[in-house]
Amino acid sequence: MKSAIIGCGAIFPTHSVSVKKSEYAELVAVCDINEDRAKKAAEANNCRSYTNYIEMLECEELDVVHVCLPHYLHAPVAIECMRRGKHVICEKPLSTNVADAKAMIEASEKYGVTLACIFQNRFNAGTQLVRNMHLSGELGRVKGAKCFVTWYRPESYYANDDWHGTWDKEGGGVIINQAIHTLDAMRYIMNAKPLEVYATIANRGDANIEVEDTAEGAIRFDNGVLANFHAINYYSFDDDVQIDLDFENGRAKIVSDKATVTMLDGRTFVAERDPADVIDYGNVKQYWGTNHYKQIDDVYKSIATGSEMFVDLEGSLETLKLVCGIYESGKTGKRVKL
Repeated sequence: MKSAIIGCGAIFPTHSVSVKKSEYAELVAVCDINEDRAKKAAEANNCRSYTNYIEMLECEELDVVHVCLPHYLHAPVAIECMRRGKHVICEKPLSTNVADAKAMIEASEKYGVTLACIFQNRFNAGTQLVRNMHLSGELGRVKGAKCFVTWYRPESYYANDDWHGTWDKEGGGVIINQAIHTLDAMRYIMNAKPLEVYATIANRGDANIEVEDTAEGAIRFDNGVLANFHAINYYSFDDDVQIDLDFENGRAKIVSDKATVTMLDGRTFVAERDPADVIDYGNVKQYWGTNHYKQIDDVYKSIATGSEMFVDLEGSLETLKLVCGIYESGKTGKRVKL
């Protein structure tokens, strides 16, 4: 399949390398409004460059388009690509709001094309161990869950562009951009649907931004669990993400991508990333891309063979509903039903 990537920023290498590694795909074009950045990306990948994605869609015979743009552009660009019959792989989140995300899903159904959203952490060995033990029934009922994200984003992170740190373009701060992966993983492991959220959000750090750098609260799921979350991005460094789950028959702790399950009968199970399972994406944060290739290749395989995608679109929408519910609750100070 002939592929193109729109957006040649920080996340670009995880997509370009993944496309080149996939047996199903060939990268033929890239696009960025920054001409110099687009040309450098094209030269590095031996393909053509564009500064206007409409022109690219008209000039290239494409099968799949990767949307790696600021959040507020995900929906309009993805919908236009799908309207032209292109499959779309979109970086998280689907959009900055639920209505636009639903419009994206409706477009994929209307035009008969695949839409996928990147949540690569579901492929983590630790995530899979706990989820599979839960689904098998071995762990029993979920009794409680909590997750923590304590990362660092300096002033320069927001000053490098005009969209980070803004409500209208980024759609939020630490929740929609950093903690969304952890919230998604917690929801995915429990195999549960969030029903209600009661949260607070604040801007307590030193960065001059509109959006929250702090968020905490409670999430009521349809399995009865009242889960807790805490997220900041003004810590001194990017500490390991942590997810804790309490089950009838044991407890699970995930630190980064390593999981330890301790059963009440004394048995212990551990799963973590194979040190040899590394892909060189170049100069990117390694926790971004360990499993980008696995998900992207899985999407291409789904398109080629008709197999079910590993990361389901419905789940991606549920996670966005949760994110938007956190913001609504944080802004209104009220419990929000999802």
